[in-house]
Amino acid sequence: MDKVGLYSGTFDPVTNGHLDVIERGYELFDRLYITVAQNINKKTLFTVEERVEMLKCATAHLPNVEVMVCSDKLVVDFAKEVGAKTILRGLRAVTDFEYEFQIATTNKRLAPEIETVFLMTKAENMFLSSSTTKEVARFGGDVSSFVPDFVKDALEEKYKILQTK
Repeated sequence: MDKVGLYSGTFDPVTNGHLDVIERGYELFDRLYITVAQNINKKTLFTVEERVEMLKCATAHLPNVEVMVCSDKLVVDFAKEVGAKTILRGLRAVTDFEYEFQIATTNKRLAPEIETVFLMTKAENMFLSSSTTKEVARFGGDVSSFVPDFVKDALEEKYKILQTK
């Protein structure tokens, strides 16, 4: 029986912190699904399609990773659909844990057969968030150590377009 995991997030945009969790999580599973969620509480910079493409490019070197969209259902229900017995989550700091703990316990109540596994991000990525990355990029700061080069380029292009509107 294959070990199937699911890692879900908004990924707006994907950062080196996300990739750290993905690459380390990849080693734990025979198949890892990455789902791009449409969080109704977040206003995103990139479209779902753009975020999916960025993740596909960032994970192209990982053969048993599949990037998908999870837009109209709970992540725990999506996990059941793809046969994932584990939801993978990344943690940066104690503040992440409180939020993630709440989500994990809710998911456990909804689907007792699905476990949540937390991976601490590497120390050099602990401060990274998509929100901070976007803010730095928006004001012309160097995000080359925060994201892959193609994401840096996409951020620069997106903000250039938005400034002309």
